[in-house]
Amino acid sequence: MMRLSAMCLVTFVGAAAMADSAGRIYGKITTTDGDQFRGLIRWDRNEAGWVDQLNGQKVIPRENLKSADRERTSRDRRRTRVRIFGIELGDRDFNFEGGDISAESAIRFGHIRKLIPGRDDDVQLILKSGDTATMTNGSTDFGSDMRELIIEDEKEGETELGWEDIKEVEFLPSPTNATSEFGERMYGTLTTRRGEEFTGFVTWDLDECLANDVIDGEEHGRSRKIKFGKIASIGRYSASGSQITLTGGEEIVLKGTNDVDNSNRGIAISDPALGEVVVDWHEFDKLVLKPAPKSVPYGDFDGGRPLRGTVETEDGDTIRGEIRWDEDETRTWEMLDGNVRDVRYRVEFSMIHKIERDSYRGAIVTLWDGRKIELRGSNDVDDSNKGISIIQPGKKDVYVEWDNFRSVEFTK
Repeated sequence: MMRLSAMCLVTFVGAAAMADSAGRIYGKITTTDGDQFRGLIRWDRNEAGWVDQLNGQKVIPRENLKSADRERTSRDRRRTRVRIFGIELGDRDFNFEGGDISAESAIRFGHIRKLIPGRDDDVQLILKSGDTATMTNGSTDFGSDMRELIIEDEKEGETELGWEDIKEVEFLPSPTNATSEFGERMYGTLTTRRGEEFTGFVTWDLDECLANDVIDGEEHGRSRKIKFGKIASIGRYSASGSQITLTGGEEIVLKGTNDVDNSNRGIAISDPALGEVVVDWHEFDKLVLKPAPKSVPYGDFDGGRPLRGTVETEDGDTIRGEIRWDEDETRTWEMLDGNVRDVRYRVEFSMIHKIERDSYRGAIVTLWDGRKIELRGSNDVDDSNKGISIIQPGKKDVYVEWDNFRSVEFTK
């Protein structure tokens, strides 16, 4: 196991940030050699708040993809050809000869009680609800490709751990007075070139997320590094540069790095009442940074519940019960994926009031706060949707194909 001091990890200017840290990820880490560390956690560089997401793939049990034992509801009652992850399959029976298949998944850290590494880069999650979930292929969020995990231990200070060091992570409520050398979680409002606005916790270039992180670039041929905590706004200057306005009013144009030009990987906004949106550089116009109005503490997350609601078909039938969306998502902590132009959405189901099929290519999603989003470009919301199952106690599952689906209203 490797332990590094704050001076070895990164050099900071200024003292530790004093702020309400209730929204920061916090917990106790037990290592494979028996050491324990407790403190604020920075996960894989770009996750530091309870609203941030752990990404991976979730296994879809093969039985979820078989419709032979269900009451089918299709407008023309014909077998149809469908696509899963871009692969066309013969019919809706999904009679796979091999094992289970997997689908992209994500969960906000606030829903997790414990995280236990498994074999082959798998991870087991024990949720607050008592449910368990297994994820695989976590890219850099977990497994051998994880970039780093830093815990600011209350006694030893900053300690960097690799995935192979971790036996168990137990997440705990964050003390409001905890201090962090990395600063506060960044927050602001992003405006797109089409005039849309997104407000929430910011991750710049899908990497920098805390106030003492730096944006770097070149000004007049000289390299510059500026802490995000000193920045009032970042605006598009051109495809190859950004205009930085500092809190003191100074304006700087930076070029020459993926932080400030069209090689930027995107700007993520974690909206507590939505989920996450990622805005591609081509759609980005301006980001205004500001203090968060309030933190989102660990206690605001429940670990998820079964999806329940009422489905209406094009035939005029209404079916009420537990819902398995796209034969995949069954819990409120799970995410509905879709796109709007160069903006990628990942909407937590607990935030969704209603989904209406708009066409074979998309759906209209209404949030509980009244916002409406027209989503496309994902098997969650287009004709490659694998179907919606409604589970009713004592009855056969009702299976609604996308072409016969009209809408669903979820219950809180």
